[in-house]
Amino acid sequence: MHRTLRLIGAASGVGAQDPGCHAGPTALHRAHAFDDLQRRPDLSWGETLFPRQALGGRVAEVADLCQRLAEAVRQARERGETPVVLGGDHSCAIGTWSGVRAASPAPVGLLWLDAHLDSHTPESTHSGALHGMPLACLLGQGDRRLVTVGGPGPKLLPGHVALIGVRSYEPEEREFLDRLGVRVFTIDEVRQRGLPAVFGEALARVRQAPGGYGVSLDLDVFDPREAPGVGSPEPAGLSQTELMPALAGLAGDPALLALEVMEFNPDRDAGGRTAALLARLIGAVFPRRHGA
Repeated sequence: MHRTLRLIGAASGVGAQDPGCHAGPTALHRAHAFDDLQRRPDLSWGETLFPRQALGGRVAEVADLCQRLAEAVRQARERGETPVVLGGDHSCAIGTWSGVRAASPAPVGLLWLDAHLDSHTPESTHSGALHGMPLACLLGQGDRRLVTVGGPGPKLLPGHVALIGVRSYEPEEREFLDRLGVRVFTIDEVRQRGLPAVFGEALARVRQAPGGYGVSLDLDVFDPREAPGVGSPEPAGLSQTELMPALAGLAGDPALLALEVMEFNPDRDAGGRTAALLARLIGAVFPRRHGA
C-alpha cells in the first residue's frame, strides 16, 4: 500500500531521570544513518517539538508538550499521513496516542515493545519519573493533566493493548495491568515460546480494535549490546535478528496507523549503532516502494 510518512520529533527528556533523550530527534535528523530515509519521496520530516517552561513544574511541561504532539499527530492522520514519532523519553507516548485516538472514529489498539511496563501512577511510582507512567495515563489512570491530553477519558481500552519484551518492573505496575486485563508478554515468555508465537498473539489482540492499531517501541526492548544509546538500558533484551523480521511483517498492513520509537539517547550511542538500528527499523516497517 502507498503511504506518506510524516516524521515528528518529540525532543523531551523532562519525564526521565536521565534527560539525555531530549537530544535524540535532532541527532537523528543529522545522522548519516538517516540519509537514505530523508531522500525518500514518500517521507517528510515535519516539526520537532521542544518542552516549554510551564507553571506547575515537570508534569505541566510534559502535559504541554504532549498536547502539542497530540495535535501534530492528529493533523497528520487527518491529512492521510502515517506519523512516525521519534523521541525523546517515553512520556511523549501520551501525546502520540492521544493524537492517534483523536483522529480515529473508533477505538485503537497499541502494541507496546519495551523492557519496562511504564504503568505507574503518582501513587505507585518509586522514582517519580513521568516516563514510567505513560501507559497508565493512556488507560485513564494518573495525573489529570496527563490523562486529559487530547481530550477527556482513556485513550486505550485494556483489551486492545499488549506489551512484549518486559523484564524490569515493580509489582504495583504488574498488579495494575493484570487488574485491567492488559496482556503482558515478559521476556521469559518470549524465551519459552519464541518471539514469532508471542508477536503473533499480541498482534492479533491489538488488531481487534476497530479503529486500527499502532506500535510504540522503546529502544530498550533491544539488548543493550546491540542498542547502547537508550535512556534506561536493561540486560538480556531482544536481538535485531529476532525483532526485525516481526516488525517487517507489519509492512503493508492497512490497519497500522502510526509508529513511535522512543528513548534514543545519543550521548550513549557508541559508534552510532542505535541510530543505524533505528533507521533500519523504520525501513523494515515502512519499506521503500519499488521505483520510489
